[in-house]
Amino acid sequence: MALQGNLRDFSISEILQLLGTQHKTGCLLLQKDGDKCVVYVNDGRIVSARDPGLRAEDPLVRFLRGIHRLSDVQYNDLLTLHRETGRDLEDLLLNGTYMDQQELASCVERQILDSLLRLSHWDSGSYLFDPAVIWKGARLVSLSTEGALIESARRVDEHKRHRGMFADPNQLMGVRDLPDPDEPLSEEERELFSIIDGQHTVSEIADAAPLTEYETQEALHRMVEAHWVEFVGKREAGTAAPEPPAGRTIPPARALAREFAVVAVALIVLACLVVGGRFVNRSSQVPPADGDVFVATQMRDVRKMLDLYRREHGAFPERLTQLVDDDWLSARDLQIPGYHLTYTRAQSGADYRLQLYRAR
Repeated sequence: MALQGNLRDFSISEILQLLGTQHKTGCLLLQKDGDKCVVYVNDGRIVSARDPGLRAEDPLVRFLRGIHRLSDVQYNDLLTLHRETGRDLEDLLLNGTYMDQQELASCVERQILDSLLRLSHWDSGSYLFDPAVIWKGARLVSLSTEGALIESARRVDEHKRHRGMFADPNQLMGVRDLPDPDEPLSEEERELFSIIDGQHTVSEIADAAPLTEYETQEALHRMVEAHWVEFVGKREAGTAAPEPPAGRTIPPARALAREFAVVAVALIVLACLVVGGRFVNRSSQVPPADGDVFVATQMRDVRKMLDLYRREHGAFPERLTQLVDDDWLSARDLQIPGYHLTYTRAQSGADYRLQLYRAR
C-alpha cells in the first residue's frame, strides 16, 4: 500500500524513521516547488538517492561534477553510452573503468548524505512512498536509516556553526602550522592543505576542493580550531584573484595532496614505530577486505556508529555489542560473512581497535 501526505504533517526524518523501523522496501518520492528527490530503501536500509538510468539533473552526476570527479568530456561519453545501451549510470561508471567499485560506493554514500542534508531544510512539500517501485541496480551501499538520520542531524547542527565562521566568503586563508606527525588527518584535510596558500578566499578554496560545500567547511572548521590554518586577510570586492603560481593550478589539487599525504603517512608511521605499543589511529585498523565493497560499506557503518556513540556518551563502548543493546545497530550489522570482527577499546575510552580477519 502506498503512503502519501504533506510534509507539514510529517517531517522527512519521521517518514524515513518509519520506513526503517518497519523494514520497508520501495521508493520515497519527495517534491517541493518543482524540485524533486527520491530515496530508495531496501528492508529499511537506504540504498540510493537517485533514479536509475541517466536522467537530466541526475543527483550523482551533479555530485561527481561538483567534486571535480567527472569532466564534461566524460559526462558526454556517458550520455552517448546510455543512449546506446540504456544502462544505469553506476553500471556505466564501473564497466567503463571510470572508477573502481570501492571509490564509486564511497561517492554514492557521500551523495546520499549530501541529499539528506539538503532535504533536512524542507519544511513543506509532499511525499509518496511506493513499495512497488524498487531499486533494481547493484546495491553498492546499504545505509542504516537511523544512522543516516543521526548523521544528517549532526550535519545540520555543524552547518549552523560553519555559517558563523565562514560568513564572509572573501576571507583569505593561509597555513599557520603543519599538524603534529602523529595527528590523524582525514582525506579532506590532506586535499585542502594543498590548496590553502594565503592568496585565495574561502569561496575559491571551496570551488577548487574535490569536496562538497559541507565537507569543505567541516574540514576547514577543524583545521582552524586545531590552529593549522587561519584567516590572513580579506580580498576587497571586485578584486581579481591572483594567478596560480607557475606549475600549479587551483582546481584539481590532487597531485599536491597526494605528495602531502605520502609525507604525512610516512611521518605517522615513523611516530608509531617510535612510541610502539600505543593504540594506532582507529581508521587504519581495518584492512581492506580484498576489494569487497559490501564488506567495506558494512565496516564504514560500524565505525560511523562508534563515532556517533562516542559523541553521545563521551567514550567509545566497552563492548561492540553495546551498539546492538542500545539500538544503534542490529545484530546482523555486526555479522560479516566469511570474516571475524574483533573490537578492543582503549582503557581511557578515547580510542579503539577494530580488526577484520578472514575466517578459516
